[in-house]
Amino acid sequence: MDMEAENHTGVWEFILLGLSDDPQLQPLIFGLFLSMYLVMILGNLLIILAVSSDPHLHTPMYFFLSNLSFVEVCLTSTTVPKMLVNTQTHSKDISYRGCLTQVYFLMIFAGMDNFLLTVMAFDCFVAICHPLNYTDIMNPWLCVLLVLLSWLIMFWVSLLHILLLKQLTFSSGTAVPHLFCELSQLLKATSSDTLFNRLLILRVSSSVGKSKAFSTCGSHLCVVFLFYRTGLGVHLSSAMTHPSQGNMIASVMYTVVTPMLNPFFYSLRNKDVKAALGRRLSRVASCP
Repeated sequence: MDMEAENHTGVWEFILLGLSDDPQLQPLIFGLFLSMYLVMILGNLLIILAVSSDPHLHTPMYFFLSNLSFVEVCLTSTTVPKMLVNTQTHSKDISYRGCLTQVYFLMIFAGMDNFLLTVMAFDCFVAICHPLNYTDIMNPWLCVLLVLLSWLIMFWVSLLHILLLKQLTFSSGTAVPHLFCELSQLLKATSSDTLFNRLLILRVSSSVGKSKAFSTCGSHLCVVFLFYRTGLGVHLSSAMTHPSQGNMIASVMYTVVTPMLNPFFYSLRNKDVKAALGRRLSRVASCP
């Protein structure tokens, strides 16, 4: 059974080419991504702390926001730590199983970003267009159900992609011109026919794009634009034969930069979140 798997895949590891081979740039790249990662972790954890500890923020909007912050932390943590380790150790390899695992969780958390941004846009729509019925429509049971359904859908969709990916053949020492394992880049690297895989990506991407029509809140609109502009660009570009540096930068935007900026969009411009953080810090400071 193991011999069949070996003959089918033809590879036990991938080579991630990264941004640059210049040794002098490696400390700069490491410092840049480490800084963005730490800022992202701190900002999103502060939002989760503020929402969970302040009763004034126990509303549907902030419930979805705290879930979005959790997903953003998971999304970036799927790629950046391995990227930092490879940069620091001057290693470019990632195991076949490790690569598929990274693709699987990256798709789950990126998909959850899609769903949560859509649900938050729907929440904005109900709050603006149906304010008198808002509490009845966006009741706690519906909010929890929407989040649970989103997780369930993404678990199965991501699993379907991985099962299809396992049927593809890769040559030994396959080079991936990217910082991490991403589905669109693996489809370019395989020698197998990927028509069905590409059709599935395009179908999911186009359906996701329809959710932008519901974006009515200013801060939410900024996040939606950043995430979908870069994310859809990466997946739609999978139909291209030759990879480009722009695709790599776009992937970094939606997996690292956008999660880092979300706390600034949602908290620094939000008086309720800033007030909750202020009250929390005051309680901490007053403790002996």
